[in-house]
Amino acid sequence: MGPRLRGTPLSAAGMIEYGRRQEAGSLTAGLLVGSAAAVAVTAVPSAHAQPTRPQPSPATMPVSFEVNGTRHDLDLDTRTTLLDALREHLKFTGTKKGCDHGQCGACTVLVNGERINSCLGLAVQHAGDKVTTIEGFGTLEQLHPMQAAFIKHDGYQCGYHPWADMLGSGGASRDQARRSEPCAGRYRGPARATLSCAGA
Repeated sequence: MGPRLRGTPLSAAGMIEYGRRQEAGSLTAGLLVGSAAAVAVTAVPSAHAQPTRPQPSPATMPVSFEVNGTRHDLDLDTRTTLLDALREHLKFTGTKKGCDHGQCGACTVLVNGERINSCLGLAVQHAGDKVTTIEGFGTLEQLHPMQAAFIKHDGYQCGYHPWADMLGSGGASRDQARRSEPCAGRYRGPARATLSCAGA
């Protein structure tokens, strides 16, 4: 449609075409203005933007202790539990992580001959200690008496806690054996194994 001569009336079709062109021109102008404004806002850095600060490395400390008769020297995050040091760093995976709150007993180890829950103590607290895990309790060629008793009395139950029962009860007196881990005192197989080994 050619340019409209001044004073010349538009037909209905012409008026529609003219309106479309006006609307299209307004829309294009609006898009250009909006795009320019968006570019301008993006280009201006925020006054509240903070530079990214590098996170500090966790504090570490050298620690040495004996596990199953062998000395181990480690450099550990000071927050590492004895349980994680044994499992994740030294690969003594016979020590299990159960509740992680010191209640289930799956993490039981012997430290200097005393039964403890390894999930509750930090590795650095045991520098110089002698730790015994189930891997050091006996061998296939020479089972510990408690291991033999668990086999004889079918005391393995779920297969997750027996190691704690064995470590907690090995060499214990009859009274100590009766107060051993929950599985050993609650179920017939572990209880019989524990008491037979304790001389009951």
